[in-house]
Amino acid sequence: MTVEPFVTQDLAGWGRFPVERCHLFRPERRDAVPAILASGGQPSYVARGLGRSYGDAALNAGAGVIGYERLNRFIAFDPESGVLECEAGASLAEIIQHFLPRGYFLPVTPGTKFVTVGGAIAADVHGKNHHRDGTIARFVQEFTLLTPGGEVLTCSPDRNEDVFWATAGGMGLTGVILTAKVRLRPVETAYVLVDYQKARNLEEALGLFAESDEQYQYSVAWIDCLARGAAMGRAVLMRGNHAPAAALPRGVRDPLALPGKGWRAVPVELPSGLLNRFTVGAFNAVYYGRHRDVRGEVVDLETFFYPLDSVHHWNRMYGRRGFVQYQVALPPAAGPRGLAELLRRLAGSRRASFLAVLKRFGPANPGLLSFPMEGYTLALDLPVGPGLVPFLHELDRVVLEHGGRVYLAKDAVLTPETFAAMYPNLERFREIKRRLDPQGLLSSSMARRLGMVAGEGVPSGAAGARREA
Repeated sequence: MTVEPFVTQDLAGWGRFPVERCHLFRPERRDAVPAILASGGQPSYVARGLGRSYGDAALNAGAGVIGYERLNRFIAFDPESGVLECEAGASLAEIIQHFLPRGYFLPVTPGTKFVTVGGAIAADVHGKNHHRDGTIARFVQEFTLLTPGGEVLTCSPDRNEDVFWATAGGMGLTGVILTAKVRLRPVETAYVLVDYQKARNLEEALGLFAESDEQYQYSVAWIDCLARGAAMGRAVLMRGNHAPAAALPRGVRDPLALPGKGWRAVPVELPSGLLNRFTVGAFNAVYYGRHRDVRGEVVDLETFFYPLDSVHHWNRMYGRRGFVQYQVALPPAAGPRGLAELLRRLAGSRRASFLAVLKRFGPANPGLLSFPMEGYTLALDLPVGPGLVPFLHELDRVVLEHGGRVYLAKDAVLTPETFAAMYPNLERFREIKRRLDPQGLLSSSMARRLGMVAGEGVPSGAAGARREA
């Protein structure tokens, strides 16, 4: 048996915190993946897509990481049903590039298109349309899963359904996804009709969501996390629906072509501390002040869904220390109080989030570790600095007190006890994992940190440069 070569290098998620030394494999064909798992060369393995989870979910300190960027082939497409079969390493960007000109878009997309299909399933990603459409799992017809024992399972909501719902949101710990069939969404154009509406505070923003969200396929709000008093939680709501061809301006020649845009980049790491409460406060004041209530603005899909993707390496804005994206979900009844308390503590902490996004979630799905729950979600980007981890643990307690949870695809600091309290189906997940992976071959730095697995492999950070804050 030919053993796939690997390179030892420092890896990080998109937040660039933590950084850990891992052994990276980059197979070019699917049939190389079983050989890697069977080689016995590493104490454990985890799959990694394009590195856009933020913390340590796709890190495996001192052990194996299987890179998927070369396993990105399209296998089949049915234009009548819109079902695409592809390898798990195919990215959302590649799907858009090839299928938007044919009249299809993603059924669910996170805030970046630089995510693989396998990674999207492993995190059970959601988007601006969760209140209407749920997570990506709703649109996955089936996937093939390679178990550590070498068996390939076909999983769907009707076949091996317990494994399906453990894998959707299971952060790559039940097996290695090889291929998937995903139902794409037919669209007439590459544009969205967007309504912009300002809210004076958090209460008004939540009221506007409740009044009219069902009229919109997509709904999201930028929120000023530094505003206090009567203006606390002031926001700009951005809600829209796919634009029909008849709604486009006359100058648009090809309704399914995205307008060409120049690429920008952050060429070097900016100084740590550049994004602080003064610079972010100034930005927030300008951003809120320049927006006006507008209805029916024609916005291309790239601008509406992926405003930061056109800025390469935008994570360098946070400097060498990196940042943590902190995203929480809160239930409907306690959610408004929980959001208000989180914003109060954030404003009082003298910390600033350059990006702060608020959305409303629809009902949860059966995923054992799937993040969304009916209610609200708030996402914050917080630069790593002294005292950040204790502060986030303080926020965790607020979230837990209000019946909420933290998103694993963004997490870098949760404790095992808090994680277990937030995810009541954890033990059922562990049972399925033990059945599929009795030797504990699949693991990650996150899995060991949170006690998702029973201590397999190398303790998180033992062999790398894990930076603490």
